[in-house]
Amino acid sequence: MSKSFFIDTTTCTACRGCQVACKQWHGLPAEQTDNRGTFENPPDLSFDTYKVVRMREEVIEGKLRWLFFPEQCRHCAEPPCLETAGEPSAIFKDRDTGAVIFTAVTKHLNADEIIASCPYNIPRKSPDGLLAKCDMCIDRIHNGLVPACVQTCPTGTMNFGDREQMMTLAKQRLDLVKKSYPAAQIIDADTVEVIYLVAYPPEKYHKNAVASNSVIDMTRQAALRKMFKPLTRITSRMLQS
Repeated sequence: MSKSFFIDTTTCTACRGCQVACKQWHGLPAEQTDNRGTFENPPDLSFDTYKVVRMREEVIEGKLRWLFFPEQCRHCAEPPCLETAGEPSAIFKDRDTGAVIFTAVTKHLNADEIIASCPYNIPRKSPDGLLAKCDMCIDRIHNGLVPACVQTCPTGTMNFGDREQMMTLAKQRLDLVKKSYPAAQIIDADTVEVIYLVAYPPEKYHKNAVASNSVIDMTRQAALRKMFKPLTRITSRMLQS
């Protein structure tokens, strides 16, 4: 049975404990940050930062709202990055958890093409072209532990377990949250293993909060071209003979 995160943004306080725990568990170095007039730091995901807590200040219905969005790889049910890579030793989906895993073999692939295929703009590359992103703390899960970000979350924002269990929890929370926030919704739950609950329209949290369908369509078309390319060559040879 696949595993899923349930991230309830309505309880997030942007403490960034999940962000720090992710770095600690994966042994990732800190990055130089600047005062940019926002609580959000570093400013984006990177090869050394798999998780960033997005912060937006929005005036909604005449009131200033702080919107927090702990961003990470969504571990898609049908990963466009995997289809684009076309190399199982570089990007594969873990059978037991549903985690989408990148390996060192990504260094030998077209990194920019793989990044462009992601509907959430998640993967990042090193200077030599190696790709990295959240791996769902796959080593912890296989040893009976929850991901580091979930373990450290003090507010119940980060949750993890069997997909059916997380979907049930998400729907229960949505019913409750809607009493205070009528526009609340669960986003992209049918296509990803990272299920977000937001109180307001998702685009107010971050431009990549929901999937870009145009990117998914382009990726599938590219994957089909790769799939049928050998057949095209064979047909061409047959016509020439």
